[in-house]
Amino acid sequence: MADFTIYIGNKNYSSWSLRAWLMLKATGAAFEEVLIPLYQPPSRAAILRHSPSGKVPALRHGAVTVWDSLAIGEYLAERLPAARLWPDDAGARAVARSVSAEMHAGFGELRRHLPMNLRASVAGRETTAAVAADIERIAALWCDSRRRFGAGGAYLFGHFTIADAMYAPVVSRFRTYGIALEDAARAYAEALWAHPALQEWAAAAHSETMIVDRFEL
Repeated sequence: MADFTIYIGNKNYSSWSLRAWLMLKATGAAFEEVLIPLYQPPSRAAILRHSPSGKVPALRHGAVTVWDSLAIGEYLAERLPAARLWPDDAGARAVARSVSAEMHAGFGELRRHLPMNLRASVAGRETTAAVAADIERIAALWCDSRRRFGAGGAYLFGHFTIADAMYAPVVSRFRTYGIALEDAARAYAEALWAHPALQEWAAAAHSETMIVDRFEL
């Protein structure tokens, strides 16, 4: 039996589940995943059996339950330091945490107007000025992190970290809605999209038969 169990929502729509799942996958640890279909009458009761917040994702490790994607990442980084879920350098690590926290707390307009739907393709959808500002800020974060800390690899801080997992759903959104990016931001988005674990998740999302009408475009 695997040490870890992660409770997630629909892979096509659940951006926070994707973030935590990628973090866990990056550790290399064996785990079981339990998918709870979202936005159905039994959903909340089913989730509450595993997550005190009534939301996914949640991680169980023995007697410990951790909920919220960023908290899950921090827990995994502490328990499995060899996975290097944060950068080794203290300065880079501080920036990676800041970048991740900004994603965790911000960009509400982008989330609201461009919901994650991996199966959809809606290039050219009209965006608001607030969404455009979110996109501009995200691209700037990516480019600055890559310029300052990314020389050792294809990701924001060289190797794959929690910060990359936090922005993976954004990359999927940019693809779904055909968002144009400048060269450096586009190169990073393409590299992250090609990550094997993200491709594994995307393939599973495309195989799902569950439909949530509010997120269909």
